[in-house]
Parts: sequence; C-alpha cells; structure tokens
Amino acid sequence: MGITVDVAYKSFNKFGEVLCGDKVEMLKTEDSNIVILADGMGSGVKANILATLTSKILGTMFLNGATLEECVETIVDTLPICQVRKVAYSTFSILQVFHNGEAYLVEFDNPGCIFIRDGQLVPIPRNIRVIQDKKINEFRFQVKKGDALLLMSDGTIHAGVGQLLNFGWLWEDIAAYALKQYEKTISAARLANAVCQACDELYMYRPGDDTTVAAMRIIDAKPVHLMTGPAADKADDQRMVADFMSGDENTKRIVCGGTSANIVSRILGKPLDVSMEYVDPEIPPIAYIDGLELVTEGVLTLNRVVKLIRRYAGDNSITEDLFLELDKKNGASMVAKMLLEDCTELHLYVGKAINGAYQNPGLPFDLGIRQNLVEQLKKAVEDTGKQVTVTYY
Repeated sequence: MGITVDVAYKSFNKFGEVLCGDKVEMLKTEDSNIVILADGMGSGVKANILATLTSKILGTMFLNGATLEECVETIVDTLPICQVRKVAYSTFSILQVFHNGEAYLVEFDNPGCIFIRDGQLVPIPRNIRVIQDKKINEFRFQVKKGDALLLMSDGTIHAGVGQLLNFGWLWEDIAAYALKQYEKTISAARLANAVCQACDELYMYRPGDDTTVAAMRIIDAKPVHLMTGPAADKADDQRMVADFMSGDENTKRIVCGGTSANIVSRILGKPLDVSMEYVDPEIPPIAYIDGLELVTEGVLTLNRVVKLIRRYAGDNSITEDLFLELDKKNGASMVAKMLLEDCTELHLYVGKAINGAYQNPGLPFDLGIRQNLVEQLKKAVEDTGKQVTVTYY
C-alpha cells in the first residue's frame, strides 16, 4: 500500500510558565512513523521533566521493540515522585502508523484521538487494558490515504473553563472544529495550529494549562526535485537535466538560479518566461517553464528559503505569522511552502561550477558558496522530518 504521513504539532505554555508541561516525540522506524504525546502533572519545570522522561522512555523502548507492558512498567518505576502530590504522573498517547496501513493507538488519560475519514468523524472503540493499575485504551485499525488523526493534551478540553465556556471545550466540539478545518487545510501543521489557535482564543490568550495538538495526515508520496547551479562540466548538463526531470506524475520540480533555468530551457526546448512583477523588493521575481512548478532566482531566494524552513523547524515556532509568510507570492515563500507542505522527500541536483557573481566580498559568506547554502537547506529540511538526497555534478 505504501502509506506516507505528514506529521506536525503545536504547543503553548500555561500562562506565566517558561517551560511547557507537554512533550511530543516524532520518530521513524524502517516500516513506521510514531508520534508520542506526553502530558506531565501540573505545569512548569516538574511537568516538563515528567513529560520529557515519559516521551523519551516510550520512544526509546518502542524503537527497540518493547511491549506496552514493559513500557508502562518502566515509566512507573522511573518517574520521580512529586513531593507535593506524592505521586509520579504523566498521561500519554502513542500513535504508530506502519507503511502497510496498519495503525496502533495507545491512550492513557489524554483526550481521545480524533479520527477523520472521508469528511466524517470515525469513532474509536474502547478496548481497555489494566497495566500497573492504569487503565489504558489500546486499539489497532487500518488507515488509508486521506485520513487525519489528532492527539491532544487535556489543555484543549480545559480551554475556556470559567471564562468563555462554563465546562471547557467539549471533545465533540473540538472534533467538529477539526473536521471543518481539515476540509480546507493542506498540511498537518496548519491543522494542528488551527486547533491550538482556537484553544488560545478560548483561554483569552492567558492559557490556564499547557496545550498541545499533534496532527497526522495520511497522504500520497510527494517527491520534490530541486535543481540549482550549472554543472562543473558543461558536458554533464544533459545528464543533470535528465535526472532532474525523472520521477512520476506526483513529482514536483523547482529550478533555482538563472543559469540553471537557461540550461533547463535549452535542453527541454521550452521557452523561459521571466515575470517582471517584483512582489518583494528583496527577492527577484519568478519565471516560468512549461512542465515545472517553480523557477526562481538562485542564491538570494534559497537563503530566504533556508531562513523560513528554520523558523518552521524551530522548537514550537509554527505560528499564524509563519503561515502568512509562506502564503506570500514571492519566489522564496513559494519554494519554502512547497518544501514544507507539499513534499515528503527532497532530491537536490546541484551544479559545482564556480559562479563569479557569488564571489563578491560584499556578500555574506553563506551567500558566497553555493554548496554551503545547499548543505544548510538539506539540514533545515531534514530537521522537519523529511528525507533529503543531494547529487552533485
């Protein structure tokens, strides 16, 4: 079946706290993707320690094939005891989706997983197991392309308690809201951010609890090919463009750089049409070649792309402002948006010819050497959880 997933999460801290008491781990095995959401008791430093220990223990043990019983037993024996409450307590949710479509969900005291399929909410049955005196819901099911699943901490259902809502935001209302957002959302990041943003508004921007939403979407594989820079040997131009144009109907292609664009235009025998519209005075305008999704200027554009992707990959830095930046129509925002929201794997085709324009001593060092910029891009995209390969010519 070949399941591919898009995973992201968004958190915000309890008002006045520096650290978040929720922790999310996103892991990959050879045949699956795993999301773990842990919510430590209370808030602040203690809750952060409890949640971090719980997520790390669960992640490490799951990756090494431990059973659920072994995981829970280890958590119970490991978590430090709170001196105030005299208990060690962290709730958690685990979602593992295998590439063959099998899914495994474990829930302990967190709000139930929201499961969306074909524009409808799918109920998740209760299958309770008692392990170490803890009642844990365990469910195995099949997913298919188009499904969406959301894990949440209890900060979501507490949103608005005693303020805008008497009893908080009911699970059913959160699920209905997520369903509406999913119908117009293109990425897991926007879905998680939308639900978290609604919670923040219900808290009147003074959250009474740490709040986290982790979203997973089951999608088609979306490879992106990005070509930048001419080959060191002009005789390799044909091979470089042939590799760049390889792939199936789902493959999207981006060219960054004027010289590269002219090479592709010449070899494909298709005209290069340059736009004269400067949407952003700092970013040169885009161009068009039939059959390619994007054609942009090279170094200045890629430098901005790297900065945008680093913002996205930063610790809990997915914000509405970032999405507004990604939705802009300049070349850098368009490239970054495609790499972040419409890409599951990135293939970079990089020419090693020296371009005299980049040796200008007035340019910053990271603009001066294309390979260095490519390495920055590779690292930034990998930090978002995507696979990146680089081929030099």
